[in-house]
Amino acid sequence: MLQLLKEIAPRVVRVAFLFNPATAPYSKYFLTPLNAPAPSLGVKVITAPVADAAALTLVAATEAREPDNGRIICPDSFMDVHRAEVTLLAARHRLPAVYPFHQFAKVGGLLSYGNDQVDNYRRAAVYVDRILRGARPAELPVQAPVKFQLAINLQTAKALGLTIPPSLLLRADQVIE
Repeated sequence: MLQLLKEIAPRVVRVAFLFNPATAPYSKYFLTPLNAPAPSLGVKVITAPVADAAALTLVAATEAREPDNGRIICPDSFMDVHRAEVTLLAARHRLPAVYPFHQFAKVGGLLSYGNDQVDNYRRAAVYVDRILRGARPAELPVQAPVKFQLAINLQTAKALGLTIPPSLLLRADQVIE
């Protein structure tokens, strides 16, 4: 996700990783792959835990004080529930951001990249069917997401003064105009 942010907003040098510790206790597992390419991309990653809507406002205002900041949003139920506010604050403070699910781009988020939740639900239905037919859950293999979606909101990019590289547009599954 960090590479996508640098591709769409190359001037970014600091990235806040937003998450709610109560609803995303697993957030630390996202930090290692997020921090790994940071030095080679010339970016410093900063954790930004937010516990409530007021903290979202405070973090956005703090980020906006310095130029060339960006943000990456953790896949987290709190962030998903507050997606309209999260994307609005990023737009208000002119913060380029990468979001975990396509619904963020639909409500004004710049770019989203994450697993296709509908595909996950479809595949889960197959497991439910197998269990209802007598399969033991412990004997079924663990499955990971296999389908990912990249969505880009061109209106938001224009409002932020960003030019989307053609190579990124070609990779997008969804371009919102």
